[in-house]
Amino acid sequence: MSIYDTLNKEQREAVYHTEGPLLILAGAGSGKTRVLTHRIAYLMDEKGVNPWNILAITFTNKAAQEMRERVDKLVGFGSESIWVSTFHSACVRILRRHIDNLGYDTNFTIYDTDDQKSLMKDVCRKMNIDTKIYKERSLLAQISHAKDELLTPDDMEMKAAGDYNMKKVASVYREYQAALRKNNALDFDDLIVKTVELFEKCGAVLEYYQERFKYIMVDEYQDTNTAQFKFVSILASRYENLCVVGDDDQSIYKFRGANIGNILGFEQVFPEAKVIRLEQNYRSTQNILNAANEVIANNTERKPKTLWTENPEGEKIHFRQFMNGFEEAEYVVGDIASRRREGRCSYRDCAILYRTNAQSRLFEEKCLLANIPYKIVGGVNFYARKEIKDLLSYMKTIDNASDDLAVRRILNVPKRGIGATTVGRVQEYADHMQISLYDALRVSEEIPSLGRAQSKIDGFVTFIQSLKSKAAAYTVEELLEEIIDLTGYVDELKEEDTEESRARIENIDELISKTVSYQEAMAAEGREATLSGFLEEIALVADIDSVDPDQDYVLLMTLHSAKGLEFPYVYLAGMEDGMFPSSMCIFSADLSDMEEERRLCYVGITRAMKELTLTSAQQRMVRGETQYNRVSRFVREIPRELVELGHTIQEHKPKMPETTSAKSSYMQMKMAFQAKAFQPKSFQVKKADSLDYGVGDTVRHVKFGVGIVKDIVEGGRDYEVTVDFDRAGTKKMFAGFAKLKKI
Repeated sequence: MSIYDTLNKEQREAVYHTEGPLLILAGAGSGKTRVLTHRIAYLMDEKGVNPWNILAITFTNKAAQEMRERVDKLVGFGSESIWVSTFHSACVRILRRHIDNLGYDTNFTIYDTDDQKSLMKDVCRKMNIDTKIYKERSLLAQISHAKDELLTPDDMEMKAAGDYNMKKVASVYREYQAALRKNNALDFDDLIVKTVELFEKCGAVLEYYQERFKYIMVDEYQDTNTAQFKFVSILASRYENLCVVGDDDQSIYKFRGANIGNILGFEQVFPEAKVIRLEQNYRSTQNILNAANEVIANNTERKPKTLWTENPEGEKIHFRQFMNGFEEAEYVVGDIASRRREGRCSYRDCAILYRTNAQSRLFEEKCLLANIPYKIVGGVNFYARKEIKDLLSYMKTIDNASDDLAVRRILNVPKRGIGATTVGRVQEYADHMQISLYDALRVSEEIPSLGRAQSKIDGFVTFIQSLKSKAAAYTVEELLEEIIDLTGYVDELKEEDTEESRARIENIDELISKTVSYQEAMAAEGREATLSGFLEEIALVADIDSVDPDQDYVLLMTLHSAKGLEFPYVYLAGMEDGMFPSSMCIFSADLSDMEEERRLCYVGITRAMKELTLTSAQQRMVRGETQYNRVSRFVREIPRELVELGHTIQEHKPKMPETTSAKSSYMQMKMAFQAKAFQPKSFQVKKADSLDYGVGDTVRHVKFGVGIVKDIVEGGRDYEVTVDFDRAGTKKMFAGFAKLKKI
């Protein structure tokens, strides 16, 4: 039996078609890597093609490594001569040999992100650019986008026409390129741009590589940008034995420069191209595929294909709607816990997917409370993110200025002109005097050789002292808002205006929401919400180092990070208009933005192998404010007969019931979790003078609603009253705080 007999009809067709351009539209889970590796084996074994003449391009080093290993297994001897590489590593190999044709030395340096930032700082300084208006990172992002589109500084200038800002960026771009040239350096984008330039200017080099790579294969073609497309099409223009594999329905990296037009317009560029659709899915149940097909069918920019499988029909799509994000997270984590308890799955079989990184916080906290190991893929744990650590360090310094780590972290955030040398001198003085760093900063006039930095230190100390004086009168939320406003932290990120800066702002909004939910939890328990209490709670929740990396994990990740992965049980959270699709897409004038978002949903659905659960919340806290969102249009695009509803979908704006915060079992969990850890030492309560109700009476509580008094015990400080509430269950509380009213 040949190795090709294991392939289905379409897969075999794709393997056997070796001459001329070929577009393989490979649906999710249709075995595209398998097709590519078998195709390379077929070229070598059956067609007698020299492995030296084969180039296979993937997007990540990991995928390239995986492909090489699989080819090795299939063909054995000779595969080491095949070029299996990413776009960037292929271009580096070419440039190392031939870039002298463009006036560079072949020993050029490749600049990473930090090097680029340093260079851009120098360029801005030289050009007297106000980096408060033109942020370095924003300039670099715009230049990177121009390079993706193969635009030179001159092209950018012409395109700018009367746009002053764009002209300015074009002049920075020109200066930045000149500085790179002077340093004999290339940035990451240049690797592809310069290779294209080399091919266009130097016919002999191009001819050499056209002869060398007679058979070219490109994986994940839907993620290519204009420069990568140009590189491939020039290289393949002589023999046209170009095979591209991709799925236009999984094109989700527009923000990184990916151009879906490359795959949609392939047949225009190569009119002779054969198109093969791989529609048989080996991953999911038929119900999951039906849901995915129905959602993606609403897109107009796509090549029609319908996924099908020989797998069983499987469970319907589970949909659950909750009152708020706490209940959503509690349900998802609880469902995973019960599956594991009943032996139906391991933790590693489950993945929680969401649209933005900020959404991970609630799930992280729930996993920690339930003692479930988890791992965040493609992101950083919520409380370990730079912006969160920065703002928490401000709060820690206000609460406890002797925390040297916190003080050191924020001393120059945002930039105040307090450099490492200055900090070193202050630290030496603090060590010598055996005082904290902050105390040393307060007496900086006594430290010799600080020079001009002393006035900047004074400014920082004054700033912290003013916040300290406000802390007593402000709520935790108000204090955080004040820190954000006065430091200009979010304003800086807004000016940057990159995908990354927007994600950072979302995380900060989530931290504000956390302060509000903490205050609400404390109020529900009749306890004071203090800054120390908040930081204590964070410290407990954020202690994730205790999780053993060799354990069985639940995986938490954004939908972008999930691409290419698969899990038996997938939970797709935050399925509301405004969250997913994002409000930016809903209000965008560009229709393609919504289509991109729908493709992202399609990617999310097709990650699931056995069961898919979609969850949404009627109200969700964003930036400390409650938003009411209707169920996501993507959920509504799935036919009703494919969905099993655990809760009724309410698409009207729900009223806030009196018992919202108490009804949530989140609160009950919190109460158990916090009882000892957060009991303030100075806890004082005024004893109720007398009670106008007794055991058996019906009473009303401002949050918990109506209930019956079950027990009254006179304690040392106050009466302890037990009440069985209609909706909130049984609660114990101090009468002085509870302020129960007899009905």
